[in-house]
Amino acid sequence: MAVPFVDLKAQYATLKPEIDRAIQAVVDRCDFILGQAVSEFEAEFARFCGVRHAIGVANGTDALRLGLLAAGIGPGEEVITAANTFIATTEAISQTGAVFRLVDVDERTYNLNPALLEEAITPRTRAILPVHLYGQPADMEPILDTARRHNLLVMEDACQAHGARYKGRRAGSMGHLAAFSFYPAKNLGAYGDAGAVVTDDEALARQLALLRNHGQKSKYEHVMEGYCSRLDTLQAAVLRVKLRHLDEWNARRRQVAAWYDERLADLPVVRPFVMPGVEHVYHLYVIRTERRDALRDFLAGRGIGTGMHYPIPLPLTEAYQGLGFRKGQFPVTERLAGEILSLPMFAEMTEAQVDEVASAIREFFRGPR
Repeated sequence: MAVPFVDLKAQYATLKPEIDRAIQAVVDRCDFILGQAVSEFEAEFARFCGVRHAIGVANGTDALRLGLLAAGIGPGEEVITAANTFIATTEAISQTGAVFRLVDVDERTYNLNPALLEEAITPRTRAILPVHLYGQPADMEPILDTARRHNLLVMEDACQAHGARYKGRRAGSMGHLAAFSFYPAKNLGAYGDAGAVVTDDEALARQLALLRNHGQKSKYEHVMEGYCSRLDTLQAAVLRVKLRHLDEWNARRRQVAAWYDERLADLPVVRPFVMPGVEHVYHLYVIRTERRDALRDFLAGRGIGTGMHYPIPLPLTEAYQGLGFRKGQFPVTERLAGEILSLPMFAEMTEAQVDEVASAIREFFRGPR
């Protein structure tokens, strides 16, 4: 049995009538830019996250960048974030004119290690940007405590954590603001690029609404220079339909993870660790093994899709060669880069598919008879 890494067609098949009606409604209204579905989705997503405001933007990277700009982050300032993340996190910081400072991650959760924050803070530090990697929130309590002591802004990168909870609070509701991506493969995915920033701060919400739409207060009334980064109305219509199913899908992902946990328990792989008080939403189910590359090739030979998030440590990527990062500076991030393997994970995944993946992994480690 071939098992895809993710199966977007299976999800669409379960929602086709709802999705088709939602798209047709936008086409009938012809309100393609900042139309009715955008404001409706923003209100619904804000409610879902437990915050007052959601501002739809074109993609998750813009959500990060515009969020930082709205908060006043700019040249001469520093933002601390995790070394183990996708480049969108750091390029958003750089594109404000600020400088990112990286800290290594926790060995078990793969999220920013709060114990390393104090030594990373300098007089120029203005914000902390924790990443909720793979669907598990970062350990926000000590991060927020550190931020309060140093009067720092906290912006959550929740692009992989739609619906996750930390001690009862939704991802996105704990910092001053948070960025979400609705890339198609995310737990809440659009049918193209889309994103949002959420916040309880009225002033930040107003600034974001200006920044995403050329600084316009009303048509041709520009109070500032902004950007063209609007959430597409068709994408908002799709997201409204999907949002109604998100908690159920996340519960199914946890069931898939539980099946994996049970079937891989006696094999020489490191399974995901879940912090106490956290509700993981398993955007990715990531295992670790020193034989990662061989296992990946073995699974591919049996038609099983996998991913690597992320195989090149961000501070050692070519884009940042001139910044002075050196090998060995972020030992946990670097070790993870050589061992992580993301297994197939999607809400519609069946127990039989999990059995197929687990049986293949078992066969790999058992070796030829």
